[in-house]
Amino acid sequence: MSAPSVPRVEPARPINLAEKLAAFTEHWQPRTVAEFNGHDVMVVKAQGEFVWHKHDDTDDFFLVLRGELTIELRDGTVTLRPGDLFIVPKGVEHRPVAREEVHLLLIEPSGTPNTGDRATAQPRRVV
Repeated sequence: MSAPSVPRVEPARPINLAEKLAAFTEHWQPRTVAEFNGHDVMVVKAQGEFVWHKHDDTDDFFLVLRGELTIELRDGTVTLRPGDLFIVPKGVEHRPVAREEVHLLLIEPSGTPNTGDRATAQPRRVV
């Protein structure tokens, strides 16, 4: 009796974030580019003000790839530039603001609504 065949796994390929970001124009609509241990790795273009929101069950991870992002908190603001990373702790109300277009990398547990509320969240999109 022969051993069962094992499906062939393709070698991992690099993901070019600039190419992924060039594939869409909409703001505040994250695109999943990879999955990592039950988390979505996403890119998003942001411009203008997002809504005040919080995530009760998870921290909110932001890494600026291009541009400048201000994250307003009820007790102050944080300004992020390319290469800066900031994590908003779970339960903390915040509002991202981008005066000019900003490109971000986000990492969240799969299924996390981007507004903190499933009723108003953007649907999951994969690019």
